[in-house]
Amino acid sequence: KKARRALLASHGVFVVEGDITDGRLLTKLFDVVPFTHVLHLAAQAGVRYAMENPASYVHSNIAGLVSLLEACKEADPQPAVVWASSSSVYGLNDAVPFSEAHRTDRPASLYAATKKAGEEITHTYNHIYGLSVTGLRFFTVYGPWGRPDMAYFSFTRNILQGKPITVYRGRDHVDLARDFTYIDDIVRGCLASLDTAGRSTGTGGRKRGPAPYRIFNLGNTAPVTVPTLVSILERYLRVNAKRNVVEMPGNGDVPFTHANISLAREQLGYKPTTSLEMGLKKFVRWYLSYYGYNRGTQAFNNL
Repeated sequence: KKARRALLASHGVFVVEGDITDGRLLTKLFDVVPFTHVLHLAAQAGVRYAMENPASYVHSNIAGLVSLLEACKEADPQPAVVWASSSSVYGLNDAVPFSEAHRTDRPASLYAATKKAGEEITHTYNHIYGLSVTGLRFFTVYGPWGRPDMAYFSFTRNILQGKPITVYRGRDHVDLARDFTYIDDIVRGCLASLDTAGRSTGTGGRKRGPAPYRIFNLGNTAPVTVPTLVSILERYLRVNAKRNVVEMPGNGDVPFTHANISLAREQLGYKPTTSLEMGLKKFVRWYLSYYGYNRGTQAFNNL
């Protein structure tokens, strides 16, 4: 995070360190900066860690969201809010591809439950206070500067270090599959959401009329199995992975995700352009460079 902060600083972007639940800090920021739009990405992410530390998910994903919405509600004028929900809200839904019209009332994990709660909370602030809200359901985002706990990231680290990787599979030996979405495509979806967000209609916590409330899927529409992901990494790293294939534990993960992006395509002009092969190639090149792997190595020269 410090490296990313330094990178942002080099582009004239300043970062304020603090807790998203700190209402005083948020009030001070909103007093200093007349925000027209707010892009809310702060969250405790990940399905499995929720079983170890559930309180952190409630703190960040619910209390933090409410703190931010309170600050936005009281602002004059109110900003439009775009925030990161998650594809995990589809939970036990088995109708594919996942559409915004599908059921989201059966979460499979606490993480999913907090994101679903976030959608209900933002709808409440939209209805009562006139906040313009756009929720984005991200599908398995990957790429440079990503989360080290994500499979593609930890697989890369372990393969290069000669350590085994754990590959989960579903019941009846079915391979898990994900709608992997490259970070650049997600960013374009976020920017399009900001550009098309309608205005909030409240002032200082008082609603003056109905405001837009939107939810979009941001995915790649091309699910890929986890073993295929590993094979692509092996090819780019020029190293064979030591695979430990085990059945998926009951930790809240789902076996399959697949985004229907028709609504985002129609209303945002969203069109993902990065295949998993292309995206992983970019990620591996960044990883080797960032973590100091020799530019003369076979893997680096292969990219």
